[in-house]
Amino acid sequence: MFKQRQNRTMLQAGFTTIALIYHQTVYNLRTEHRNAVVGLLLTMLQSVLFVAVFLAMYSLIGLKSSPIRGDFLLYIMSGIFIFMLHVQSVGAVAQSHSISSGIIKHEPLNAAVLISGAALAVLYRQTIGCIVILSVYYMAFQPFTIHDPLGAGALFLLAWFSGVAIGLIFLGIRPWSPQACKVLTTLYQRINMFASGKFFVANAMPGFILPWFSWNPLFHLIDQERGFLFINYSPHKTMLYYPLWVTIAALMVGLLINFTTRKYESISWSAVQ
Repeated sequence: MFKQRQNRTMLQAGFTTIALIYHQTVYNLRTEHRNAVVGLLLTMLQSVLFVAVFLAMYSLIGLKSSPIRGDFLLYIMSGIFIFMLHVQSVGAVAQSHSISSGIIKHEPLNAAVLISGAALAVLYRQTIGCIVILSVYYMAFQPFTIHDPLGAGALFLLAWFSGVAIGLIFLGIRPWSPQACKVLTTLYQRINMFASGKFFVANAMPGFILPWFSWNPLFHLIDQERGFLFINYSPHKTMLYYPLWVTIAALMVGLLINFTTRKYESISWSAVQ
């Protein structure tokens, strides 16, 4: 009972880390709601409300058919699912842990486990919600065909991973200035409500408007995702590798900031906040 467990091999250490990440992911899922099923239902309800708002907005402006030749609702959901996965990953990782929190004082835990648990909890909720909503829509309302499911799934994961990488940057800033981190994270999420281009088609955008969106890797991800979903749409104004390179660069910057922060961070910092 009082004997400290020690890992004697790299394989045993790997399994211990995986087990810690699993339990931390479950813990994060449980903190959203005491009932895991209700938590998933709330996540799906949030996505459904987004879809309903966009449908109402398109009806008000008189647009009732997809600008891409394909299913109109699938066109809307493609942008909403990628957007929500990305911004929620950013927020979850940015708030994943602090050196002054009580849970970090347990020796088996470390920053990597807490970050991985927060990121995987978002991925789990959004993936299950996406699958359930698409299944209900397919079986109860309108059958549809996805042109390249593997490519669409890969971009879905890249949207999640890019959110994790950007969240690491905000996480590194958080100990130095918690209020600035909170403001920057919220600002990034709010800007992407419009700058993600989830209700635009990049191929149909005028050239003078495109630079306002082309800086955003999420804009490229959503447009490229629609290229994998619809057989009749080929993205010409966005790039497939741009969000990948931005994600790698953000990951490196985030790791450097976090390593530097943990070198100087002290529990006493939280006393003056």
